[in-house]
Amino acid sequence: MGSTGSIGEQTIEILKLYPERFEPTVLTARHNWQKLAEQARELEPDSVVIAGREFYEPLKKALADLPVKVWTGEDAVAAAAEAGNVDVVVNALVGFAGLVPTVKAVKAGKKMALANKESLVVAGELVMRLAKENRAPIIPVDSEHSAIFQCLVGEASPPRRIVLTASGGALRDMPLEQLATVTAAEALAHPNWKMGPKITIDSATLVNKGFEVVEARWLFGLAPEQIDVLIHPQSIVHSMVEFADGAMKAQLGTPNMRVPIAYALSFPERLPLPEEFGRLEIEHNPPLGFAPVEEERYPALELVRDCMIAGGTALCVFNAANEVAVEAFLAGRIGFLDIVKVIGQTLQHSTGAVRPSLEDYMECNTAARRTAEGLINDMLK
Repeated sequence: MGSTGSIGEQTIEILKLYPERFEPTVLTARHNWQKLAEQARELEPDSVVIAGREFYEPLKKALADLPVKVWTGEDAVAAAAEAGNVDVVVNALVGFAGLVPTVKAVKAGKKMALANKESLVVAGELVMRLAKENRAPIIPVDSEHSAIFQCLVGEASPPRRIVLTASGGALRDMPLEQLATVTAAEALAHPNWKMGPKITIDSATLVNKGFEVVEARWLFGLAPEQIDVLIHPQSIVHSMVEFADGAMKAQLGTPNMRVPIAYALSFPERLPLPEEFGRLEIEHNPPLGFAPVEEERYPALELVRDCMIAGGTALCVFNAANEVAVEAFLAGRIGFLDIVKVIGQTLQHSTGAVRPSLEDYMECNTAARRTAEGLINDMLK
């Protein structure tokens, strides 16, 4: 799911290394029908799904000479997650769009390699409950959560706390007074990771790390106060786990998403990967540094924690407002600092269910988006 994005393309690299082990059966994309057609020609899956209905005809025409079924629409994307010929679902969709496919997949008992943060940010309690009820394993693909997962494998005792590391994003060293005039190009120039535009902006605001705190809470059954965040500019230590006896384990590696992707696909085994994917030469590595998060620079992190305490649909509202605000920033409609401002004001204007159903989340997402868009329009007047 999301085969044409950064995670999707790197997943395909892994699949091509081990054709005897993995068979791609369904590929989905949002709107990049040309890339999807190229992937379908190379991998020959049973079917492909393009979410945007306006791209259905050109995609179908491009694949007319192949025995590949072509589907379109959000419903078809969700249906692909529960298809009978699928054993593993890699959910690399961006944003709220990944939630329904995650729910469908875990209800069907599929193994989930999860890269879509919003599934757990918006509806973590619901997703984890359904996964337990249907014995559907969820293996994290995010480098930080994969690191924690790897540190916990084989441990009989629960962690006392975990430490998520954050690069700090593209604007980490920019003077605070300059953030108001930051351009999209500056915020997208991440020093360590090659990611999609939305998640790169989320890295600059630290919304991304706030979401990872929420994910960690649900994936590892921890209280919010057991999850800390440190700025680690080198992105070599992907995260750490501390145990009751004071021992601490960390997972180290180059900033390379292929390792956590491969681990999620092959767990509990490790697949040999080519050296050109990157090897950590620790003896030649510069010193590793860690620092606390500057609250003034990254106010979004504390806002996420407040939403965790509030519960209900608060994080659904946060996510919806963030998606709208990031899109507006990338389009040049609002400034960088306005992103968190829009999120905070949307939260103030929103109410929601205490123990939401999937339908409640869907309605909340729509309403919060409408509110955020209205606030942005007011800013532009």
